[in-house]
Amino acid sequence: MINIFYFFGQQMLLCFVPLMIVALAGMYSERSGIINFSLEGLMLAGAFAGAMFLRSMQTVLPGNVAYSLALVVAGLAGIAVMMLHSYSSVSLGGSQIVSGMAVNLLIPALTIVLARAILGVLQVDYANRFLIAEIPVLSAVPIIGPIFFRQTYISTFIGFIVFIITVVVFKKTRFGMRLHAVGEHPQAAESLGIKVAATRYRATAISGFFAGLGGLAFIVPNASEYAASVAGYGYLACAVVIFGQWQPIRILWASVLFAFMKTIANVYTVIPFFIALGWSTYVYKMIPYIATVIILIFTSKKSSQPKALGEPYDRSVK
Repeated sequence: MINIFYFFGQQMLLCFVPLMIVALAGMYSERSGIINFSLEGLMLAGAFAGAMFLRSMQTVLPGNVAYSLALVVAGLAGIAVMMLHSYSSVSLGGSQIVSGMAVNLLIPALTIVLARAILGVLQVDYANRFLIAEIPVLSAVPIIGPIFFRQTYISTFIGFIVFIITVVVFKKTRFGMRLHAVGEHPQAAESLGIKVAATRYRATAISGFFAGLGGLAFIVPNASEYAASVAGYGYLACAVVIFGQWQPIRILWASVLFAFMKTIANVYTVIPFFIALGWSTYVYKMIPYIATVIILIFTSKKSSQPKALGEPYDRSVK
């Protein structure tokens, strides 16, 4: 039973970390007033670029050095794709939902075409040499040691660093306060000397970087190839942002909840309690998404979304 508990905790962590990173990515953009419905596409772009880097560097660099650099490459790819959405939303004043969906539809096809053109195959495979079997001393800490510091990945710790940075940015920095002002009332922010467009571009760039990073952080622990899929985690992250009310700490706990449900769907076959229920496989697979709909129904009425979210900035409006 103890081994099952540790196994479940480790698997839940693998779901939780990328989900939290990508949800925080969405929060950066949306707190500035730009709806980021393109998280799925950004994850795919980052996963593809990171996988290509790992494939080319796997015989040159040590495992986790290559993985660390690949996470940066994935983030940069996320920025590049996010700028398409940003330009449409910020500079052209286009529909942010349509622009985000366009990215989600474009990137899977584009990455498959690029993989076929560059490698001659549809999947980008790489040697998965990134698992950290055990971190001395820390792995011996009761309860949390076996979950966090055994059979883990460096992306797990990077995810918590991203969370800490985000909390500091929004609670303690001038940039965080400007993001809040721009997302709530951009005209008032502009009157105080804050450059709305520039602030939104910075916020969306950060959003793109973290979403791309989260894409690679998702596929590496779960596969040894990029196959143009992140299992809908980008869309799930959008729900986490809403349920977390655009606040870092709430997003953390929302990610824990959604990761718990996702983990049940993934590993129920090794847990005696769920096996004894005798439910269909499809029931477990549907649990995270049914719960998403229910949660959003009950939380949408008390939404504290930024007031200017989704609205193109018009200087003439006072």
